[in-house]
Amino acid sequence: MSGHSKWANIKHRKAAQDAKKGVAYQRLTKNIIAAAKAGGGDPNANFQLKVAIDRAREGNVPMDNIERAIKRGSGNLEGVTYEDITYEGYGPGGVAVMVETSTDNRNRTAPEIRSLFSKVGGAIGELGCVAWNFERRGVVTVNGKGVDMDTLLSVAIDAGALDMTQEDDAFEIICDPSALSSVAKALKDEGYIVEGAEANMEPKTTVPAKSKEEAAKLMAMIDRFEEHDDVQNVYSNFEIPDEILSQLD
Repeated sequence: MSGHSKWANIKHRKAAQDAKKGVAYQRLTKNIIAAAKAGGGDPNANFQLKVAIDRAREGNVPMDNIERAIKRGSGNLEGVTYEDITYEGYGPGGVAVMVETSTDNRNRTAPEIRSLFSKVGGAIGELGCVAWNFERRGVVTVNGKGVDMDTLLSVAIDAGALDMTQEDDAFEIICDPSALSSVAKALKDEGYIVEGAEANMEPKTTVPAKSKEEAAKLMAMIDRFEEHDDVQNVYSNFEIPDEILSQLD
C-alpha cells in the first residue's frame, strides 16, 4: 500500500473548504455530469453515477437538478449539444494546470478560460504542453472509520484495484478508470461505505509550495477555475507540505 498522499491531502482539505464556502453544491452536480458522461445515464448500470447521485442527495441537491445533470452528461438534454474541451497551461510559479470543460459554445468558453489563466497569474498553453505529466486513474474513496486496512486492501485488490492510499479517516482505492464502477460496487457489496468514485488526472511529478502565501494563491487558483460553469475538473501538479497545509484555514 502506498503511504501518505499529499495531493489527496490537498483534495480533502479543499473539499472541507468548499463545503464551508457553499460551492460543494456545484461540485456535486458536476460529479453527476462527469459520471453520466463516462458510463451512461442509468445508475443501475453505472455505479459511479449511483454514488454521485447518492452524494448529491445527501447534499440536498434537488431532484430536478440531479435529473438535468444526468441528461446533460449523457447527452440527452433536448436542443443542446455539449463538447468536451481540455485546456492546458501554467499557473503561478510555473505549475502545470489542466482544465476539463464541457461546453455548448466553445467560442464563449475559450476566451473565458484564457482570461482566467491570466487572472490567476498564469498563461494558457498549447495542447499537450503539460498533459505528459499526468495520468488518468480511477479513485474510489472509502470511509475508513473502524475499517481494518489489511482486509480492505485485500478486498480491493481482489476486485481489481492497483493500489491504496490513506488520508485521515478515508482510504483512496486506485484502479484503472475502466474498472472504476466494478471496483466501487464490489467494495460496497462487501459492506464498505463508498463516499466517491471518480476518474482523476494524477500528476507524475509535483512542485512543492514554498510558503503559506504561495499555497493559498495556488488553492485560490483552483477555486477560480472550478467556479466557472463550464469547468468540470481542474488538475495541477503542485503539492503543499504538511507544515504549510496545517497553517491554512
